[in-house]
Amino acid sequence: MTFDFKKEYKEFYIPKDTPSIVTIPKMNYIAVRGHGDPNEENGEYKKAIGLLYGIAFTIKMSKKSDHRIEGYFDYVVPPLEGFWWQEGVDGIDYSHKEDFNWISVIRLPDFVTKSEFDWAVAEATAKKKTDFSKAEFFTYSEGLCVQCMHIGSYDNEPATVEAMHRFAEENRYVPDISDQRLHHEIYLSDARKVDPDKFKTVIRHPVRKT
Repeated sequence: MTFDFKKEYKEFYIPKDTPSIVTIPKMNYIAVRGHGDPNEENGEYKKAIGLLYGIAFTIKMSKKSDHRIEGYFDYVVPPLEGFWWQEGVDGIDYSHKEDFNWISVIRLPDFVTKSEFDWAVAEATAKKKTDFSKAEFFTYSEGLCVQCMHIGSYDNEPATVEAMHRFAEENRYVPDISDQRLHHEIYLSDARKVDPDKFKTVIRHPVRKT
């Protein structure tokens, strides 16, 4: 049976639409960093997504190539995720998306080492005739967080974030966003096919005990 991260780790990918506290282990990702409005047509963000999926499917489909990855198992490519921040802003200001800094990511299975990642970058570059040099092997230890499933438009996320922070404070936690611990989103809906009012997005913020 094909391994599906969303089904195997429901506590990380399919939380309830009410806030909860969770501890996230260290994970490895394909990552592309950038700046600017993610909605910009042919912008940096949309190009980054193309790079991420190009490498993700190169690794997944390695089973059909001559290259054998030790420990490989068949799996569903995990959902697109993103870490977001703005310089000089506490949290996220959705009215100034042009100021977004972001790290767009897709989770890697644990069998993908740095050397196998480098192989995938070289393989994708050769086969797709595209420059994949912006992609990096990214390890992130997220730790203690408050998270919630947000249903609806991305622009309506502030209400969910407010509820998350209120829940955290009621349970003796405080937000702990910093240069190393970032606003995190996991996208469970295909924005090209789903009505914005029905988007499902996991929102996650780092916290610490008071």
